Amino acid sequence: MNSSIRKFIFHDLQAIEGYIDPPDALVFVAVLRAQQSASLQGGLAEIGVYYGRSYFLMRKICGEAEKIVAIDPFDILKPEHGATQYDRFVAGGRQLGLSVDAERVVKSDSTLLRPEDIIERAGKVRLFSIDGGHMLHHVAADSRLAAGSLAEHGIIVFDDTFNPAWPEVTVGVTDFLREEAGRFSVFCLTKYKTYVCRNAFHAFYSHSIMTSQELKAFDHIETDFLGSTAIRLHNPMRRRIAHEVMVGLGMRALSERAYR
Repeated sequence: MNSSIRKFIFHDLQAIEGYIDPPDALVFVAVLRAQQSASLQGGLAEIGVYYGRSYFLMRKICGEAEKIVAIDPFDILKPEHGATQYDRFVAGGRQLGLSVDAERVVKSDSTLLRPEDIIERAGKVRLFSIDGGHMLHHVAADSRLAAGSLAEHGIIVFDDTFNPAWPEVTVGVTDFLREEAGRFSVFCLTKYKTYVCRNAFHAFYSHSIMTSQELKAFDHIETDFLGSTAIRLHNPMRRRIAHEVMVGLGMRALSERAYR
């Protein structure tokens, strides 16, 4: 991997408040680079921007010209910070030297949107990240929105799929996969996210995960999930602890060594 991307993931990006951790950031790199290598084009979309950690990761990987639709109500209020959620999002971009495409920022409840709202802003989408509302009706609506705006070769990424704090996410993702049996299947699982594609591209994305140099530090374990074989990327506790200790000691620049 380009050393500048590793520095960005393990050092620069950590200054932005958010939840995508290094293993999933590395999966994003692997699948987006695989798409680029195969000339699989399309926009990007994200539900649940928060302060932009995933957004800026995609911007860094794909470049300033990429069309990224960012969907969020931007209604988080933290008076102690003296700035709105949206202001902090934009400020984070400035800090990282990356832009926010204001024309493609949708300040809305995602359940009110239609696939056409996404497609008219970015075309068909090649990666759609879902990390919005965590109740069943949110997940159901967001799944339909993503599937309806997805390119044939596109990926849907579900966050918090097996987080016991949000059991309705698990139900919603499972419902989607069962309803779409024969069309969509899971190709990769991590501690926090589930990666889904159309069946015709399952072998392509599975291969991209298995052969990615970015992911060689992880154990690759085959797991059956609703009729398909997914690759579960196991991140041992010792590695997670080593990384967190280095970050806690202010050694972000060295923390990436835990994932070599």
